[in-house]
Amino acid sequence: MSLKVAFQMDPIGSVNIHADSTFRIALEAQARGHELFFYTPDKLAFVEGRVIARGWPIEVRREIGNHVSYGPEAEMDLADFDVVWLRQDPPFDMGYITTTHLLDMIHPKTLVVNDPFWVRNYPEKLLVLRFPQLTPPTAIARDLATIRAFKEKHGDVILKPLYGNGGAGVFRLDAQDRNLASLHELFSGINREPLIVQKFLPAVSAGDKRVILVEGEPIGAINRVPQAGETRSNMHVGGRAEKIGLTERDLEICRTIGPLLKEHGQIFVGIDVIGDYLTEINVTSPTGLQELERFDGTNGAEKIWLAIEARRAA
Repeated sequence: MSLKVAFQMDPIGSVNIHADSTFRIALEAQARGHELFFYTPDKLAFVEGRVIARGWPIEVRREIGNHVSYGPEAEMDLADFDVVWLRQDPPFDMGYITTTHLLDMIHPKTLVVNDPFWVRNYPEKLLVLRFPQLTPPTAIARDLATIRAFKEKHGDVILKPLYGNGGAGVFRLDAQDRNLASLHELFSGINREPLIVQKFLPAVSAGDKRVILVEGEPIGAINRVPQAGETRSNMHVGGRAEKIGLTERDLEICRTIGPLLKEHGQIFVGIDVIGDYLTEINVTSPTGLQELERFDGTNGAEKIWLAIEARRAA
């Protein structure tokens, strides 16, 4: 089966070819004989009933400094593709949300991965609210009094933007901290969005586990360990990836959330687990495929494409 595949993503020319999951997915697609096209989200448009994108046919290779070649720039009707990957990084702002509305218009005749309707309705820090039995105590609020009451109850908390990513804007506020009002003022001056506040989990010092699921089934995990003196474990801010297995609690979490993910077309998902608690369900642009392959030899990109090809053949 040869498929026409488009990647909607941030500039491919600047990716880290040994870490970027989208690049690994593209490499696997090419090895399977699929035809690749790349465009950035700002080149997506709706014009007189058609969803179009201006971009380039590409070839990819694992060569530093020479990892992508571009064909002639072209304007393409995305309805003519078999698969479109929704893979730009958050923040999950109105620009991001608009791309999901446009891609909705071609899905499922063109298979959009992940399903844009449910990406829009299941952003990372909100989908977990459906599973309170799996998550640490959590509040989502813009009102300072509500956030302060939550902090007074739980003492040591994590405060972060609801639609952020990569560890940006994440603050730990312990029982002695006096910066809550100032941080609330800072965030309120940036945007009108609520904040998310969760009880701090000391187990994060041992790592923040990223479990990768394909069609709702776990295929493996990596551990992300924060630097000394740092609360955040995200690799964007210096967290260290290491090999780790799946615990019975991890599997219980996956059994609970997996059927919903599969039913709603979330083919490639990365969940975050600290200790025994689920903290995020990443559906927008999850990562971790290359680290998992290095540590465990698990070719997650192959498993993803097998799932996509099965859906296209159905």
